Amino acid sequence: MSSIAIACQVVIALGIFNVWIVRRNRPTAYRPEGARDIQDEFRRYGLPSWMWVAVGSAKIVLAAALLVGIFVPSVAPAAAGLLALLMVAAVGAHVKVRDPLVKSVPALLMLLLSTVVLVTYSA
Repeated sequence: MSSIAIACQVVIALGIFNVWIVRRNRPTAYRPEGARDIQDEFRRYGLPSWMWVAVGSAKIVLAAALLVGIFVPSVAPAAAGLLALLMVAAVGAHVKVRDPLVKSVPALLMLLLSTVVLVTYSA
């Protein structure tokens, strides 16, 4: 498979693991105003309290699936497609709370990388 697609898969997985495992309980410049951690972020978006666990679990599983997809290519397109949908929802959440565009940059970057993986494996 394409070296570019594999690089995208690794970058996506490392980024998701960083946000959802390493930095889950830390403030970042990309969270909505006043959000100290991921739970605060989801509250700020007006989402139910269980949603951050569901979304985080899905993202972690899909990130792991992207890494598996390097060795089992049939796994990569589905994982990339589902991650792309989650990233569209993430951008929508930022728009909903009227965050500045810069706060959507990580989700937009992950959407772009996921799309590259999806298109590469589907070609």
